[in-house]
Amino acid sequence: MTPMVDLVADLGEGFGAYTMGDDEALLEMLTSANVACGFHAGDPRIMDATVRTCVQNRVAVGAHPSFPDLVGFGRRAMDLTPEEVRTDMLYQIGALQAFAVAHGTRVQHVAPHGRLGNLVAVRADYARAVVDAVASLDESLIVLAQDGELADAARARGLRVGIVGIADRAYRDDGTLVPRSEPGAVIHDPDEVARRTLRMVTEGVIRSADGKDIPVACDTVLLHGDSPGAIALARRIREELLAAGVEITSLDKVLSGTGA
Repeated sequence: MTPMVDLVADLGEGFGAYTMGDDEALLEMLTSANVACGFHAGDPRIMDATVRTCVQNRVAVGAHPSFPDLVGFGRRAMDLTPEEVRTDMLYQIGALQAFAVAHGTRVQHVAPHGRLGNLVAVRADYARAVVDAVASLDESLIVLAQDGELADAARARGLRVGIVGIADRAYRDDGTLVPRSEPGAVIHDPDEVARRTLRMVTEGVIRSADGKDIPVACDTVLLHGDSPGAIALARRIREELLAAGVEITSLDKVLSGTGA
């Protein structure tokens, strides 16, 4: 079978007069977008404009909820209760749904951001809280996650799960990401990132930080646009996937196996 993959990136991560990343350039390469919902980045004007441009570019809209950590960009651990996580998820997804409906589209998926995204992979209580929020709101929503507690909890509730491959982040042997606080957590060599992406998509493996090939599912590849050279690298990844015979298509089609 022809391998298929969705391409996603984090968009709308500015705030007020401040911007981060080149959303316009990234949109040309994407099939899905994770849109910041105001807790780690984004505001009503940015959310509105981001959803509008996603619709114009036929890019599916997804919610990118996080801890309420605007100062720390959602990358700091917070001692929230599972109930706080659940209600924060509902609040953020609901806000994005309003903009989606206003622009004639819908929210396709939910992808927890930053430190919350790391913790839901290993904390069963946080994973259940996210799943409870998603299931109570819209059972057709796809949960984007790494393999781990969130993916398991979502599947157990009958929700569709899309596994995210992050080629520029180092993986541990257990399949979790090396924390950003540790050396080598982010891979900067474009050649290495491109190689890792191709292996994830076509072979289903990635080299861990300890040099071990570990299995990794990859329904969607996370591209970045917020660092020097990131747009050129994202374009290269897309072109190399296509050259390798990979079909780049919507997440919905990847999960259903229907293709273009």
